[in-house]
Amino acid sequence: MKSFAQKIQRFLKSEDGPTAVEYAVMLSLIIVVCITAVTSIGSKAKTTFTNVAAQLGTSS
Repeated sequence: MKSFAQKIQRFLKSEDGPTAVEYAVMLSLIIVVCITAVTSIGSKAKTTFTNVAAQLGTSS
């Protein structure tokens, strides 16, 4: 049990833990931005294709 406590202390003192958390937060923010951008572009593209399809249908 003592070695486990020592490992925990070394982990808390090292800089690897906070760095990993920072990278995880940055990655999650990047994923959220990408999902938002793809959703926005997708809905605009759908609107554009719907308008084009409607105009092609009426011009025939």
